[in-house]
Amino acid sequence: MLDIERIRENPAEIEKRLKSRQSDVQIDRILELDEKRRRLITEVEELRHERNEKSKKIGKLKQEGKETEAEELIQKMGGVSDRIGELEDDLEAAETELQAEMARLPNIPHESVPVSDNEKDKEVLAEYGKKPSFDFEPKNHLELGAELDLFRFDKASKISGSRFPFYYGDGALLEMGLINFMYFYQVEKNDYTPILPPYLARDSSYYTSGQLPKFEEDLYRIDDRGKDDETLYLNPTAESIIVNYHGDEILDEEDLPEKLVAFTTCFRREAGSYGEEERGLIRTHQFNKVELFRFVRPENSYSPHLEEIIEDAESILRELDLHYRKVLLPTCDMAQQSSKTVDLEVWVPAQERYYEVSSISNCEDFQARRGNIRYRPTSEASDGSNQKPEYLHTLNGSGLATSRLMVSLLEVNQTADGNVELPDKLADYLGRDLLR
Repeated sequence: MLDIERIRENPAEIEKRLKSRQSDVQIDRILELDEKRRRLITEVEELRHERNEKSKKIGKLKQEGKETEAEELIQKMGGVSDRIGELEDDLEAAETELQAEMARLPNIPHESVPVSDNEKDKEVLAEYGKKPSFDFEPKNHLELGAELDLFRFDKASKISGSRFPFYYGDGALLEMGLINFMYFYQVEKNDYTPILPPYLARDSSYYTSGQLPKFEEDLYRIDDRGKDDETLYLNPTAESIIVNYHGDEILDEEDLPEKLVAFTTCFRREAGSYGEEERGLIRTHQFNKVELFRFVRPENSYSPHLEEIIEDAESILRELDLHYRKVLLPTCDMAQQSSKTVDLEVWVPAQERYYEVSSISNCEDFQARRGNIRYRPTSEASDGSNQKPEYLHTLNGSGLATSRLMVSLLEVNQTADGNVELPDKLADYLGRDLLR
């Protein structure tokens, strides 16, 4: 959610920057509703003030025995009360519509984000290592998985339908090894607090994170609402769950930054048709992910926190000795809640292309405003009083998603005889360094 005062103060500039993300953005209606809302608030407050003053006068008239004058004034104030009721109804309608219009707006892109309506216009910031080369024809992860009996996609399809994974044997052990390695690495090396959050959340939680109301079609909804009669959705990414951890709270400044690492299975509808190149683990409705999340003060959310969380995710890829690149997404390719997003993309040899395994974003105060998440500065105001609570900034990043990571690991580390040599960091989890 954007700050309405920021829109009000510089509407042309804000609309220009938002249009760089979403060409059909219009803020004229938002400005109209904001003006109407403020006018109605003024009218209601003036009439309430008049009613209060006249109520005092009525009491005084009655004390003085002027019952006729008091009764005339009571009749007149009845009309004022009716008018207040009408204006309050209009105010509620204006506020509801304004809230709905504001909820559709994306976050304002950071000034460093490339402006483009083509998602291919991402800026390559850095590359790590060299692309692997082979003196044989490399197999894709489906071929390797079939020969080494790592996956049973036919079983998953029979049970759940298409685009669901079924890890088997060494495939299941390797998946669990990846999850454990990444999770404990962030706890032990990068000082994150470990959490295991729920997989279901109320619709209000997804409003805070930014998935609702605009992207409901991407979510799996649980139609059985339960006792509280509020719709539940399956978690598409742990970010959606974690951001609500401090909903409607005021944190102390000394408690920031707060760094959390979570493991969850994630569920996404991934609507649309996809080609042969996105079979297997490339694009699934269910996948596992270790997620990094930070609650921080606004003044240092980009430096050092965005820089650090990117490095924390990158360090996993370096530990696994995978070739990858770091890219800055253009305006058209960022999630609604993000102000700046950097992706990490691993190399997939069989397709000779990069695939994203991590998106790291600074959402600034967009989610905090939706979830009413604030902190109280410890410094005093200029008049010596306590500072008012301020909205904090939220950052998130995959650390990492395992499915495409698994694809790259298998294909990069394959041998001419069809085996896979495991990186040292994962060999310990399987008790050997070779899948055969």
